[in-house]
Amino acid sequence: MSGDQALPACPKCASAYVYADAGQFVCPECAHEWPQQAEATGAADDAARVWKDANGQVLQDGDSVTVIKDLKIKGSSSVVKVGTKVKNIRLIDGDHDIDCKIDGIGPMKLKSEFVRKA
Repeated sequence: MSGDQALPACPKCASAYVYADAGQFVCPECAHEWPQQAEATGAADDAARVWKDANGQVLQDGDSVTVIKDLKIKGSSSVVKVGTKVKNIRLIDGDHDIDCKIDGIGPMKLKSEFVRKA
């Protein structure tokens, strides 16, 4: 690379000894590798994320949703029944993309494919 472009520090160990190799940055201290393009597109990907319910309606933080299928709670004998209304959801990244609190059960994460907007 040319000398006028500064290389980023390693996101894993914060080392300043990073070098570019075949479209990737490489850290020689911890052997972490990451793509060079990720820095420019990282913020745009987060803003473009759209969460949809089982019917394809767009979900937003603070929405109320209704569970459309009985959901077994992992590690418990309890079940979230069909028709359970969940208020004030928070949308998060990950496999279970809804963070919420269900009355009588407590804090829980749900998948958006098992709810519909109320």
